[in-house]
Amino acid sequence: MTSYALLGWLLLLLLLQFSCLLAWQDYKDYKVFELQPEDDDQVQLLRQLFWQQPHWDFLGSRLSYNESGYRVLVAPNQAESLVKQLQTHMIEYQLLSDDLSQLVKAQREDNQRNKARFTLPFIDVIGAFYTHTEINEYLDSLPQRYPQRALVKQFGWSYERRPLKLLTINNGDGRANKPVIFIDAAMHAREWIAPSLALYIIQQLLDNYAENEQLLKDYDWVIMPVVNADGYEFSHTDSRYWRKNRKPTWDPENIGTDLNRNFGYMWGLDEGASPDPSNETYRGEHAFDQPESQVVRDVLLHYSDRLSFYLSLHSYGNYLLLPWGHTSSFPSNYLDMMQVADAGAMAILQATNGIYSYGSGYHLMYSTSGDSTDYAVGVANATVAITMELPAGGFLGFDPWISHIEGIVTESWVGVRAMALEVEKLDQAKAKKKLISIN
Repeated sequence: MTSYALLGWLLLLLLLQFSCLLAWQDYKDYKVFELQPEDDDQVQLLRQLFWQQPHWDFLGSRLSYNESGYRVLVAPNQAESLVKQLQTHMIEYQLLSDDLSQLVKAQREDNQRNKARFTLPFIDVIGAFYTHTEINEYLDSLPQRYPQRALVKQFGWSYERRPLKLLTINNGDGRANKPVIFIDAAMHAREWIAPSLALYIIQQLLDNYAENEQLLKDYDWVIMPVVNADGYEFSHTDSRYWRKNRKPTWDPENIGTDLNRNFGYMWGLDEGASPDPSNETYRGEHAFDQPESQVVRDVLLHYSDRLSFYLSLHSYGNYLLLPWGHTSSFPSNYLDMMQVADAGAMAILQATNGIYSYGSGYHLMYSTSGDSTDYAVGVANATVAITMELPAGGFLGFDPWISHIEGIVTESWVGVRAMALEVEKLDQAKAKKKLISIN
């Protein structure tokens, strides 16, 4: 190779490296504000602003009833407008960060460094955050390691043609048609800790089978670690705080739908989702117009005759949210679901002093329409359906450092395990009652 050719290759490598850096400087000069409303009137005003200003990203369990402060992420060109509105309405605020890019860059480098310690398909669940591709490679290795107890099946494709896979775990006894516990994660792309918990659950059921044998005696566990494959991958490569999926909308300036507003039960209510493609809770043009929500629908319906427990993992907020999300009324099995949520919350409290709030999503946080747990109960006949909002981590809640993973997932597993055991008690009590009525 000539010196000129070598120089050309070096320049090309430098350009590629620079372009990669630019992709991770999306948040250069992005601002984070913390808002402190003084009364209910200001809280209601913030609720209105959330819907009217889709480019202001209200973070976390936004605008819930039991929070006094809200964090908002805005682009540099939106900061002045936000401050002007806050000053006009005399809402107190403080600037927490005037440039988010350094945090994003540091966390990315930390993650890459930690992942380099392992060679796929082996992973360290508590040691790094993994991409969708890496997670699938890990899933594909499990049937070889546990041929009697692990089965991987593809249920469909994402919009960008990424395979959407599920892992089924059983105890290897060959008994068919057991009740099912179905867990999914990462409907919202930036909630990286949710797939971490899904992977940790997998490891507990497979690697630590002796400790958790009871959980698999009468149940099959079906786990989908990443629902929003395209958005999740995009959050790893381009935009860390991306939330929606990546399918284009009718508006060429806006990409993506909130998958957890796209389910076909009470879809389209304006109070709980947005018809505006620029909004983070954009519901789509019609129910199930997104391939990823179609896959979750198909799984729920496939197991609808034996779906004992549907658990959707999200972050953040320390909540166990029950249907309904779309209305202030309650489903007929609400008390059963409260019994399960209570078991999970109390187990976590006793183990770590972690405090979870639990109850109707509508009453506890805010209205949602077209979400997956409402669909699971309203259409797929789930005995229990819960959205688990995991603890916050990092600066914005969605961005825990790697050092936070172990604490969050081990604590959360305590709750998941307790809820699964309570579901078993509930099913046994119902079976006994049914037997008595027959006799």
